[in-house]
Amino acid sequence: MNFMKAIVAAGLVAVSTSAFAADITGAGSTFIFPVLSKWADAYKKESGSGVNYQSIGSGAGIKQIQAKTVTFGATDAPLKADQLEKDGFAQWPMIMGAIVPVVNIDGVKAGDMVLDGDTLAKIYLGNITKWDDPAIKKLNPKLNLPSAAISVVHRADGSGTTFNFTDYLSKVSADWKSKVGSGTAVEWPVGVGAKGNEGVSGNIGQAKNTIGYVEYAYAKQNKLAYTGLVNKAGKTVQPTNAAFQAAASNADWTHAPGYYLILTDQPGDASWPIVASTFILMHKDATDKAASQEALKFFKFAFAKGGKMAEELDYIPMPESVVKLIEQTWSAEIKS
Repeated sequence: MNFMKAIVAAGLVAVSTSAFAADITGAGSTFIFPVLSKWADAYKKESGSGVNYQSIGSGAGIKQIQAKTVTFGATDAPLKADQLEKDGFAQWPMIMGAIVPVVNIDGVKAGDMVLDGDTLAKIYLGNITKWDDPAIKKLNPKLNLPSAAISVVHRADGSGTTFNFTDYLSKVSADWKSKVGSGTAVEWPVGVGAKGNEGVSGNIGQAKNTIGYVEYAYAKQNKLAYTGLVNKAGKTVQPTNAAFQAAASNADWTHAPGYYLILTDQPGDASWPIVASTFILMHKDATDKAASQEALKFFKFAFAKGGKMAEELDYIPMPESVVKLIEQTWSAEIKS
C-alpha cells in the first residue's frame, strides 16, 4: 500500500506550479485509480495542472458529481441514457481493464488455481465452504488444497467493480441471479466487506484462506495470487493483456446510447470473462466552465499520450476510432 501512497503524493496532490495552471477535481472509481494516478503525474509535469482525485468508489463518485462538488465523476457502473438525461451528464468510457478473483492459500501462486463461474458463484453464495471441496478439486487436480474454511471478502462500498463482478455471476449462475442479482451494492449471502479495491487487496494480502475480487492492477501491484477462469467458450484462460483485448474486441461502442455497454462473459476462445470499463461523468453545462475545459484537456492528453502508461498496468486503452467518437461527444454535448 506504500506504493499507492507514493503515487498519490507524486501525481494526485494538487500543488499549482504556474499562475495559469488550474487544478482538476474528480472522485469515484477505485478501478481506474492506478492508471489515473500515472496520467495525473505525467500531465502535471507537462501542463502544471494537478488532478485532485478521491478514490472512494463508483457510488460515492456519482453522488459527488451529482452534488457538483467535483469537476468529474468516475464510475465502473455506467448510467443509462434516461439517468444521464435527468442529471444533465455527458458520459464516455475512459479505459478498459479486468477484474480477477484473488486468493491467499499456502503454496498457491498466481495463476496456479482455476475456477469456473458456477464454482465462483457457489463460493460467494456460501454453498461451497471449504478449499478442498470436490468442485474446486475437480478443477485443480494437481493442487494440494487445505481442508480449511473459505473466508470470502467483498466490497463494502457502492462499487462498479462489484457491479461488473455480480453482473458476471448473474450471467453464469441462475441461482446467483435469482437469489442475489447484480448491482453496485448487493445483499451478500456470506463474507466480510472491505472498502475499495485497496481494502480488498489489503485484506486478501494479510489473511490466509481468503478469496476476493479486485481490478487486475491491484493484484499485480500487491503481488496477490490471481486465479485462472473458465470462459464462456469453455476454455481455461489466464488474466493477460491478450485475453483482455480479446474480450474488449467485441465492444460495439458506436451503437450504445450514452456508451452504455457491459463487457462481462464475452464470447471467444481467448476472452477473459470479467472485463470492465471505467466511465467519466461530467455536467454538460457546468457552473465552472474553466474547470470543465481543463478536465477535457486532461482527458484529451490521457487519450493521446496515456496508452502506453495504461498498457504497462495491463489496462486496455480505448481504440482510436472510439476516441474520435468521444471527442465528437465532447464538442456536441459539453458547453465549455
